[in-house]
Amino acid sequence: MDWTASVDAYCERTDPSFWAEPLNAVSNLSFLLAALYGVHLLGRCRERDFGLAALSLTAAVVGVGSFLFHTVATRWAALADVIPIAVFIALGFGLVLRRLVGLGPWISVAATAVFMAASGPIGAAFEPLVGSSAGYAPALLALLLIGGWLSARGVPNGRFVLVAGGVFAVSLLFRMADLPFCQTLPQGTHVGWHVLNGVVLALVIRSVCTWNAGKEMRVNRSS
Repeated sequence: MDWTASVDAYCERTDPSFWAEPLNAVSNLSFLLAALYGVHLLGRCRERDFGLAALSLTAAVVGVGSFLFHTVATRWAALADVIPIAVFIALGFGLVLRRLVGLGPWISVAATAVFMAASGPIGAAFEPLVGSSAGYAPALLALLLIGGWLSARGVPNGRFVLVAGGVFAVSLLFRMADLPFCQTLPQGTHVGWHVLNGVVLALVIRSVCTWNAGKEMRVNRSS
C-alpha cells in the first residue's frame, strides 16, 4: 500500500494542495479549545487527575491529527486522524464507566476492551443506514445509552454525557451531508462536524471531572 497516496474524500477539496480544505483545516481549532478547557478544569478538579490530563492531551492530538489529514490528505495522515479519535473514545468510555457508573478499575478496562472490539461489528450493522459514518455509531449509542441511564439515576455529571450524545448526533448529520450536498454547498458541511465535535469532546472531558470536595468545603467555611 502506498501510504503517501492522496485522499480526496470531502467536498471542500478540489485538488491535492496543502490548503485545499481551509475550513476543514482551521476548524480543528475546536479540538484544541476542548483540550484547553480540560487544562482549565485540571485546576479545579481533584489533584493529580491523570485521567483528565490524558483525555485533554488526547483531544489536542485529535486536533493535530485531523489538521494533518485535511491538509496533507494522504493515507498515513488518515491514520493520524482516526487513531487519536479511537484513543479518545476508549479513554473517555473507560473513565465514564469508572467515575460515573462506578465500576471497578479492572472491570472498566475489560468493558472498554469489549466495547472497542464490538465497535467494528456494530458499526458494520449501521453502514447501510449511515454509510461511511457507521464507524461512529457505537460511540453515539454509548453516549446516549450511558448518558440516559446516568441522568435517570440522578448522577450529576451524567447530563454532560447525554448532551454530548445529542450534539454528536447532530454532528454526524453534518458529516453525512458533506458529499450529498456538495453541489448546493461547494465548501461542504464537514466543518460543522469538526466544530460540534469540539463541543462533544469538551462535554466528555467535563463529565469525568471530579470536583475537589475538600477544597470546596474549605472555601465554604472561610466565606
